[in-house]
Parts: sequence; C-alpha cells; structure tokens
Amino acid sequence: MVIRQSTVTRRAALALAAGVLVAALPAQAATAGTGLDRQALRQSLNAVHEAGMYGIYSEVRDGNQAWQGASGVADVDTNRPVRPDMVHRVGSITKTFTAVAVLQQVAKGTVDLDAPIADYLPDQVPGERGRQITVRMLLNHTSHIADLVGPAFPSLLVGSTQSLDDNRFRTFTKQELVRMSLDATPTGRPGATPGVYSNTNYVLAGLLLEKVTGMGAEEYITRDVIRKAGLRHTSFPRTPNIPGPHSKAYESMIGLIDPPKDYSVYNMSWINTAGAVTSTMDDLNQFYRALLRGRLIGQAQLAEMRKTVPVMVGGGALDYGLGLYAYDLPCGRYWGHSGSVFGMGTESVSSPDGSRQLSMGMNLTKYQRVDENGVLLPSPIDQAIVEYFLLGICGQSGAQAKTSQPSFVPFAVDRAVSVKR
Repeated sequence: MVIRQSTVTRRAALALAAGVLVAALPAQAATAGTGLDRQALRQSLNAVHEAGMYGIYSEVRDGNQAWQGASGVADVDTNRPVRPDMVHRVGSITKTFTAVAVLQQVAKGTVDLDAPIADYLPDQVPGERGRQITVRMLLNHTSHIADLVGPAFPSLLVGSTQSLDDNRFRTFTKQELVRMSLDATPTGRPGATPGVYSNTNYVLAGLLLEKVTGMGAEEYITRDVIRKAGLRHTSFPRTPNIPGPHSKAYESMIGLIDPPKDYSVYNMSWINTAGAVTSTMDDLNQFYRALLRGRLIGQAQLAEMRKTVPVMVGGGALDYGLGLYAYDLPCGRYWGHSGSVFGMGTESVSSPDGSRQLSMGMNLTKYQRVDENGVLLPSPIDQAIVEYFLLGICGQSGAQAKTSQPSFVPFAVDRAVSVKR
C-alpha cells in the first residue's frame, strides 16, 4: 500500500540488505576492557529486549574467555525463547566470505585485483564499462553499479511491500540480477570516491569465482573458506528454510508492515554471494579470528582487505576495505561487517588480532519509524543496542562512553530505496 504522507528522506530509506551499523564515534586513546563482566553483559543484553527487540543472541570473546547470552523470544506467537546457538541469516557478512574467496584466487595468480572485470566476465559487464571497472572496485564498492534491491523489489519504490511476498519463492540467477542492475542508472563514475554500497558488486564477485574456479561460487566458498575456517554451523542453504534451530525473522519495513511479518522462510537467491549465508554467533567469531590471524589468506591479501575508501550507505560513510570495514570506537579501531536481510540483523566485530570479539543477531529489523516530515526517529532499541555493543567490545570504558544520542544506528538504513509514506 502507499501511505500518502511525505516522502522518506534518503537517510530513512530502507535497509534491505546492507544493514550497516554506521560507526561514527571518535576513536580515543583507550583500550578494550580486559575480561568479561558477565553480569553486566547479561543485563545489557536483556535491556535490548526490554526496549522492544523481540529476540537477540550474542557471543562476546576476550582471549580464551567467552560469554554467550540470549534474551527474548524466537516466536512471538508461542513465546519460544531465543538461544545463543541459533542459526541466523547473517546477510551482508556474506561479503567477507566472498571477498576472502576472491583474495585466495589473487594469491594463486588467477585473479588480478586491478584488472578490468571485462578480462574475466566480458559478457556480464560489456563494453567500456567492463574495461573501466576493476575487481578491486567490485570489492570496495567503487564500481558505482546500481544496487539490485530496487530492480528486484520494484514495489518498494512506491511504498508497497508486495514484492517481498511475490518473490518469497522466486529463484533469481546471478546473471539476471546483474543485468537488472546494469540497466539502472549508475551511481557515479567507476573508481570515484566516495563509493556507493551495492550488493550487485558481490553478485559479480560470485560470477568471477565461478569463471576462474570452474565450480559454483557457493560450493567454492563452502569448501575453501567455510570448511577451511572449521565452521560447523555455517552454510549457503539449499532451500528457503534456515537449517538447524533458528528464530523466526520479523520484518517491519519502517512501519509499512504492522504488525511485523515473519520472513524466515525465503528464497535467498536474490542476494546469493552478497548475503545468503546462515551461521551462528560462535561460528562468526571463529571465522573472523581465522581471517585476522592469517589462516584463510596470507598477510599480503589481508593488508589489501584493510585498504579502505569512504563508501556511502545509510546516509553516512564507512571506511570500507575489501569485504571488511573499520569500526572506530572509543577503545580503538576494530574490523568486521554487519548485515540485514528481511527480518534478521547481525553485527560481527573483532579487534585487529581477533582477541576481543562480539557477534550479535536479532530477529526484528527496520523497527524504526519516521515522523511526518519523513525523518527517521531514533528508537529505544537503537540506544540499547549501542550500549550493549560498546560494553561488549570496549568493556566498562565503552559502557561509560556518553553521547547525546546514538551516533550510529544498528542495521541502519540503506540509501538504495525510498519509500512513499
């Protein structure tokens, strides 16, 4: 339906797949708190649920210590509780897995980061555009290829969520998604900064992997990234169902869906190598430890991942590398990614050496509302998540960080799609 009020600003556009927690807190000369205050973590996690989040589950690690917690419900009808070990759609955190796979091929000499994508996929990105866009530009979002969400879910452009239901069991091919995105207006000149976040880049990265490995991208990532990292509960599901014990996935779409609707059964081909992975919070922490400690790629490739450029998303800018971005927090610079797909949001962040980590998953997304002028209103959930996030990563130094309002909004909003209100 179209609600005839005002048009939501770009800052309040829908976060359909990026779901980025835009960290804008100034880095300070402080260190992360040592040890884990389990009681404080438990209370802070409970506060997120009490603020209105249906269910949240998390794992925080400090060296060899680990704390897992969960608060709230996995099903609002039955009140089935959430558990710390639930399998969860991690959305755009998939991009880190895909980038690692591409960088493995860089190390083998089968891919050149600074070669034109047309060298590998001349039929997918034809003409001069294919010669101007490099592999690196795909991975750091400076290709300026339009995002796929608008073309794949056109009703969202006119304030209706009908596309979400129409596409629930639809299978998109990577080629189809790329074609739709290339037909849309580019967001800028290839290579220009700031870049603009686009899921299409990582669908193309999947096609690149298929070209140079001779196997399906999801199959390659599973064999050479997921299994190499020793992850037992991480996969690209073969059906619309989430494998293993899981929560439902409640989508509000900034008030367009009221009450929020469960989208836990969904064909994720619409985002495949850009966002279709399912995992647990423990597996995510293990994955980023393996990555940051050089077990999945070499130090030269890891250094490439950490070369950042400004990338616009959700009305703000990220320091984005290659499938990895920086969080500048009161206790220093951390690395990771976030993700949000319909009904599920995720954050996973690690210290540079992988010793201090936090991963958290939530089962209600785009719960925020907008005012009569189309301005996104902060939610009590946002503040509670920020407080938990900073406590988990920075310890008490983070818990004591005071801001007048959240300077980053969890799983905030992607600039890709405006909604009529």
